[in-house]
Amino acid sequence: MPETQKECHKDMDKDDGTSGSSSEEKRAKLYMVEGVPMMTNRYVYNEKIRNYKAKADDVLVATYPKAGTTWIIEIVDCILSGGVTEKIKSQPSGSRAPFIELGQSPYSPAGVDMLDTMPSPRLVKTHLPVKLVSPSFWDNNCRIIYVARNAKDVLVSYYFFHKMNFRMPEPGSWEEFFESFLSGKVAWGSWFDHVTNWWDIRERHRVLFIFYEDLVQDTMREVERVVHFLGQTLERTTLDEIVKHTAFSNMKDNPMTNFAPLTWCIQEISPFMRKGKVGDWKNHFTVAQNERFEEEYRRRMAKTSLRFTDDF
Repeated sequence: MPETQKECHKDMDKDDGTSGSSSEEKRAKLYMVEGVPMMTNRYVYNEKIRNYKAKADDVLVATYPKAGTTWIIEIVDCILSGGVTEKIKSQPSGSRAPFIELGQSPYSPAGVDMLDTMPSPRLVKTHLPVKLVSPSFWDNNCRIIYVARNAKDVLVSYYFFHKMNFRMPEPGSWEEFFESFLSGKVAWGSWFDHVTNWWDIRERHRVLFIFYEDLVQDTMREVERVVHFLGQTLERTTLDEIVKHTAFSNMKDNPMTNFAPLTWCIQEISPFMRKGKVGDWKNHFTVAQNERFEEEYRRRMAKTSLRFTDDF
């Protein structure tokens, strides 16, 4: 393994979990890539990703995990397609917007290989922090859409995602995962570093920075921002159709977006699309955890102008 991909400190590793009756895969472990924890399983980082040759009309959708990734991809795909097409209705999100960190398996090619066979314009999904994104995206001045969600709701959603997705590392207890998240010892690293670094480069590159909470509060307004950013023009009826198609309740029931067909995602444990609300963290944080979180949040976010809403 390359020097940058040493396994994390022992306290970051958990014993392999079993995948249950629905999957034969074992839980991933974490290893370090330039100081960022990545996974040993299906979601990888390698030279093919680092050296990916972006095209000028590629659109990159970047998020920290559980920040509205599937939602914004569906919105962007509808906009680029001129509406809710039959392809969008009949093909899974992952085949229309390949996940660049997805590794090869007996069931599917690697994300990079999928992208290499796609016509332009290509829609690319990533959770990578700024420093691990292929330089070709910057060199080609690609359009990049970044969605950021408040850390408390991300923490809760990410915990339940670990519980239901047997390709993710073993999350441990809620209390253990809470501490792992705060210290950045989770896949794709620190939420604090991720959001602030993307925020800091937004004006130096072609980056549209969107807040998940704004998408929830006024979806049409944010969809119109994306339309403008992508240089598209759509009729109002088409915009209404896109907003309706991408409503949380519709996407939760849509097998093209809800991950239901994937056997390693055990929806009985927790739905892939769980609640989609702002402020659900209040149902899970103890008073002591909230105080602990707020202390760390103030320390880590003291020098940034980036501000979040964690409740309406």
